[in-house]
Amino acid sequence: MSASDASSSSKSQAASGGIGIANLPNQLHKIVTKKGTNFSLMVVGESGTGKTTFINTLLTTELIEPLDDASRRKKQLDKTVDINIHKAELEEKMFNVKLNVVDTPGFGDYVDNHDCWLPVVDFIENQYEQYLRQEQQPVRKGIVDMRVHACLYFIRPNGHTLKPLDVRAMKAIGARVNLIPVIAKADTLSPAALRQFKKRVMDVIDAQSIRIYQSPIESEDEHSTQRNKDITSAMPFAIIGSDREVKTADGRHVKGRLYPWGVAEVENDQHCDFKKLRSLLIRTHMLDLISTTEEVHYDKYRTTQMKTRKFGEPKPRKVDNKKFREEEETLRTRFTEKVKLEENRFRQWEQKLIAERDRLNKDLEQEHNLVKQLESEIEAIANSGSPNTKFFRK
Repeated sequence: MSASDASSSSKSQAASGGIGIANLPNQLHKIVTKKGTNFSLMVVGESGTGKTTFINTLLTTELIEPLDDASRRKKQLDKTVDINIHKAELEEKMFNVKLNVVDTPGFGDYVDNHDCWLPVVDFIENQYEQYLRQEQQPVRKGIVDMRVHACLYFIRPNGHTLKPLDVRAMKAIGARVNLIPVIAKADTLSPAALRQFKKRVMDVIDAQSIRIYQSPIESEDEHSTQRNKDITSAMPFAIIGSDREVKTADGRHVKGRLYPWGVAEVENDQHCDFKKLRSLLIRTHMLDLISTTEEVHYDKYRTTQMKTRKFGEPKPRKVDNKKFREEEETLRTRFTEKVKLEENRFRQWEQKLIAERDRLNKDLEQEHNLVKQLESEIEAIANSGSPNTKFFRK
């Protein structure tokens, strides 16, 4: 075929609609729709900040059963941070999402909250480690992906600023996962106080170099760009959680909280940022959260581990695990006390044995002296000059 024939052929293909490369997005859409995706969302914060209510409101279903007061008090006596995983499968327009919601009851609920974020950090890194080990297997079909794609950190609306616990926990978590700060129960603050509180929180985040999720802003169309700007400017998101419907003054039935002065609506942008946060998590930025986890956070963990470990080598065990330091000290103290008790008991046995040995030695010495005395008497009788003795000798 000559160059002129090839040129005319390519022109004819272009005129007839090309060779079909433009259909690749449609093919990818069919593959993704058939395969579905996994999405893991973690919620971290003190008890009573509305984490359970928010999740149930976000998913419009009771995925997490709220704890009653008795269960909360019992949990506070344990003084431990638990990791609870709630799984659900969502389907909308023939697209499936396997959702994992990771709850952290017990976080920040005690007087001494030292290192209470370590179970959260350990869980995030353990999911990276499990995925890394599965990638290194000869057969990688059916990989279970439980990597956390977003972490919502619930901030108590105290009206001042972040607590030292919040700063340290957000620093540790934000370095490993997409961290999204959330101001809980925004209806407890006035609009002016809420704006001031948001500013103070962001000032502390910037001053402490806390890494939070930054959503992409620029887009192909102006509407999406403006929407992304509105979402970014709303951080930290102030939300109102309620899964109950109430009636407004104009007769509408909406999800919200009823007060003597009116209704605080959940899905009203003038009342809270619930719709913006929902859009960020599900409608507009879910794919970016997944890709950021894959390309940034997981890749960072993988690179760090591959530099210090051989291929297929298990993760080295931490020598000093702060998570179990107090429990280790308690066990060590109990062990020391038991050893001391056993030592005291052994000393008592030893003293009894020594006393018994001395008594037996004394009795043996008395018997020995008695034997010597009898031998002496026998010898004295034998050496005496009595006639009876001579007679017996003959």
